[in-house]
Amino acid sequence: MKRISLTLLVLGTFVALILTALHKNSSDTPPLTKLKEQYAMRTKPSVDHSLFPELKKKFKRPQDVTAACISCYNGRAEEVMHSSHWQWERTEYVAGKGIRSVGKRNILNNFCIGIQSNEQSCTRCHAGYGYADNRAYFADSLDVDCLACHDNSGTYAKMNEGAGMPDTSVDLSYVAQHVGLPTRTDCGTCHFFGGGGNNVKHGDLEEALFDPTRDVDVHMATDGINMQCVDCHTAKNHQMLGKMYSVSSMNRNRVRCESCHGSMPHKDNVLNDHTFKIACQTCHIPEYAKVNPTKLFWDWSKAGRLKDGKPFELKDSSGTDIYMSIKGSFKWGKDLKPSYVWFNGTATHYLLGDKFDPSKPLDINHLMGSYDDPDSKIYPVKVHIAEQIYDTKNDYLIQPKLYSARKGDGGFWGDFNWQTSAEAGMKAAGLPYSGHYGFTETRMYWPVNHMVAPKEKAVGCNECHTRNDGRLAEVGGFYMPGRDFNPWVERFGFGLMALTLAGVFMHGGARVVAGRKRKRNV
Repeated sequence: MKRISLTLLVLGTFVALILTALHKNSSDTPPLTKLKEQYAMRTKPSVDHSLFPELKKKFKRPQDVTAACISCYNGRAEEVMHSSHWQWERTEYVAGKGIRSVGKRNILNNFCIGIQSNEQSCTRCHAGYGYADNRAYFADSLDVDCLACHDNSGTYAKMNEGAGMPDTSVDLSYVAQHVGLPTRTDCGTCHFFGGGGNNVKHGDLEEALFDPTRDVDVHMATDGINMQCVDCHTAKNHQMLGKMYSVSSMNRNRVRCESCHGSMPHKDNVLNDHTFKIACQTCHIPEYAKVNPTKLFWDWSKAGRLKDGKPFELKDSSGTDIYMSIKGSFKWGKDLKPSYVWFNGTATHYLLGDKFDPSKPLDINHLMGSYDDPDSKIYPVKVHIAEQIYDTKNDYLIQPKLYSARKGDGGFWGDFNWQTSAEAGMKAAGLPYSGHYGFTETRMYWPVNHMVAPKEKAVGCNECHTRNDGRLAEVGGFYMPGRDFNPWVERFGFGLMALTLAGVFMHGGARVVAGRKRKRNV
């Protein structure tokens, strides 16, 4: 009778567990399914701009389009003019430097270095018209470029070296009649091609995201959820969520995975425990630069070589640039495992005029964080290394003049003379130049946030918890089981195992002895 009761109890428990699991699986909608349902039915515009008579006329200037836009959307241009897309700088606290205005207008990078004296070329991706230098600009609302972000025709393009003006082939009237919410095409036209080409800077933002599959990015996949950039990078009064750590220092106005997925996104609590110190991206972006290569090394010191007095280019077997007279030599990578760092959401930056020790690699931007910092998590990053020009007497980086519309004006891309390029660039930047230059190693750190893999391709446990070249082999400050060896921890662990086994045997032995005593008494 006791055996039958015990059997029924075990079977009942087993059935209850199965029913509970089935109920949980049927009631818990996976996060991606929820997102797919949310974005499957997109709101269609209630306004047909092609019917507005103000937009049917022939526009002679792009500023006339802006005038037509703000005749209905009054106040919107002023919102744009207070945004970082327009200002290219914001007031932030930079660790070790205090409260500063920082952004593209005054922070250097180790790609095309900086915009000062190069505005005519760099401002092709500015959200305005006519930004040709740093003087007497940013004041006229008619210079706001509404079409750059709101074109839904797929025909809008900016002119090369045109200071942000539209290409002459653009039909302004047609584009103005086909506007709407920003699309991936609008955002990607600038953000996928920063640094002078596809996927040069970020590694996780490139032209493949115009029409990606799930293997490339589960969120933006056109055969999946088909999310647009603005679904995560939302805006209020044209202030966009999301700032890049190449030009931003503070942990504010960020886009976070937890905003949609929550801080405990897994059914497995062991995985949820990891989220306290591991960023979502670390496990769910196992590779970046999945489709096209990204630039990993840029050597400016090799720039300026000519063949028969003319600039030239060299490409590898895949057609990727490995040398350009105007820029130097490059190294690229594809299907890359990220590097990993402790990161608390804040960064510090090298600012124009900061002195440094050229005998050591210089961090252009340094991501702050450590294991002991409660706000820090392990994040994936792309590291870009460069050899770039600096003043060997003043020990600070040089802002060279790269572009000029005419030869002899100091633009390196036309004159191929570092001396005159440095003189012209530093004059524009308002800093003295000693007349002596060299090249020094610099590094930049770019957090990897896109190209999220399907969950079945997430990083496996044994890729980190291993002593043989694991993903987190270079991330220190903590003890990780399977990777690290500490004799005292190992002894303590084996001691606990021994005590546990001893307890099991003692308990089992006691039950055997007690059972025999009961039989004797019977």
